Amino acid sequence: MPSGRLVQLAPQDAALITVFCGLGAHIIFKTWEPMQGRIVSCFVLLAPLALSALFVPHYGVALSVVCSFAIYLTTLVASIVLYRVSPWHPLARYPGPLPAKITKLYHAANVRNGKQHLYIKALHDQYGDIVRIGPNEVSIRDAACIQPLMGAQGLAKGPSWSGRSMFPPIPPLIGIRDPAEHARRRRPWNRAFNTNGIKEFMPTIQSRVHQLGEHLGERQGQTIDLAEWLSFFTYDFMGDMIFGGWTEMMRDGGDPQGLWQRVKAGLHAGMIPEHVPWLAYYAKKIPSVVQKVAEMRAMGISRAKMRYQQGSTSKDLFYYLSNEDGSEKVSPPPEVVTSDGALALVAGSDTTSSVLSNLFYCLLRDPASYKRLQAEVDKFYPPGENSLDPRHINNMPFLEAVINEAMRLYPVVPSGSQRSPEIGKGGRAVGPYFIPEGNQARVHFWSVFRDARNFSHPDTFWPDRWLIVEGLQDAPEKVTHNANAFVPFSFGPANCVGKNLAIQEMRLAVTHLVQKLDFRFANGFDADAWESHIQDQTVMQLGKLQVVVTRRD
Repeated sequence: MPSGRLVQLAPQDAALITVFCGLGAHIIFKTWEPMQGRIVSCFVLLAPLALSALFVPHYGVALSVVCSFAIYLTTLVASIVLYRVSPWHPLARYPGPLPAKITKLYHAANVRNGKQHLYIKALHDQYGDIVRIGPNEVSIRDAACIQPLMGAQGLAKGPSWSGRSMFPPIPPLIGIRDPAEHARRRRPWNRAFNTNGIKEFMPTIQSRVHQLGEHLGERQGQTIDLAEWLSFFTYDFMGDMIFGGWTEMMRDGGDPQGLWQRVKAGLHAGMIPEHVPWLAYYAKKIPSVVQKVAEMRAMGISRAKMRYQQGSTSKDLFYYLSNEDGSEKVSPPPEVVTSDGALALVAGSDTTSSVLSNLFYCLLRDPASYKRLQAEVDKFYPPGENSLDPRHINNMPFLEAVINEAMRLYPVVPSGSQRSPEIGKGGRAVGPYFIPEGNQARVHFWSVFRDARNFSHPDTFWPDRWLIVEGLQDAPEKVTHNANAFVPFSFGPANCVGKNLAIQEMRLAVTHLVQKLDFRFANGFDADAWESHIQDQTVMQLGKLQVVVTRRD
């Protein structure tokens, strides 16, 4: 062979090398899951472009490039698909739709209409207690898995919230995957919502509940959207509780700042990135694509920055987050404090308003329970008694039963929260199932709460079940009631930090409204269609609840 000449490979040898390089790229993607644009470009674009040189002596430049890309990318895609549906995949033992095993885009396409809670429930009804909803994710309907998956010794957060929030430089509390860092960031939240913190917030709750009752009472005889007004109430209260004041939606009878609509648009826009986080990594580089999510985050963060710069006028949430109480030796940087602005607003407003709206809907569908709750309220707070005084609200068993039953029937986070084994620590057993490292799992609350193995008459609003299990009422039949299956505020170290505040807020609001007002469905309102308007967008979104209000006095 003359010196300096390159060896010309036969076309079949060049093709074989290209196939092996495609297989190697799959191994690299599977092992390290790189998302950085430069790295991905090297393996998806530059590698087949370089390999095209092997074909040039036979086909010329243009055809060689086409040939190289076709062989390389076909090999890469085929290898990924065959591995995901093969018996060697770590989740191969778990059933699910074939397209879901191949790509999570299939799941994202099926839930983009907001019906994820119904879609996953249908999968569980078809496949059983564990179903594969993505190449590397399973949904679980077994209540026995709640403790091992989400408890103190459970799994860390999965990557879904990183995708939903578009990989911000500083993740919000809910998106922190390192358990130790999550516990550290959560400390000021715990101080804000401990017993003393809730006492500090009670006057604000009372003031806003009174304002809600007055505004609704002024609309006597009119048809109103009660779900909308309950959202106005929770947003106004959360603005006070988080930032020391912000919105006045009840006063204005609307949302002139566009806050509510931005939050809803942002939640909807984050649905697909939640399930396909790598897509969010690239989408965030195109402002027009991520505009709605960015607007929602920017709105919360800008308000948080304003509050941070002004300092506290009351012991609101940011009084604790910014360490104005002096409990931490070192105060956190401003950017860390303000990163939770949007999270706090969404977590404490949409969730509480959803429970209250579903509760009143259920009561209006069940007049006997409505009258029974009225009787209990009138017993503890007779006409003329101050129903904003919280001294009795912890001792009203039917009120508690109604709230619990509304949360069971309509969980505010219907599809649960994604969990994943920590990187580098191997997989974890979750009850009878094994979740390998690099894979995710979630407990589907909508399915668990409506499972006849956990609750008798699971699809029926039946507050009596809670009184029966407490021994406060005789059982007309054998009642199935699995207390371990009821986790409306999630479970474990990452549960809802504002749980106790939310419960007190709901107790006071329901008591006051039931004492002061009467509600009935508006003429022409289709109560049967209520559930069809429910949207699962991480937190539950509702349709209109059209009612007519009259003052009881």
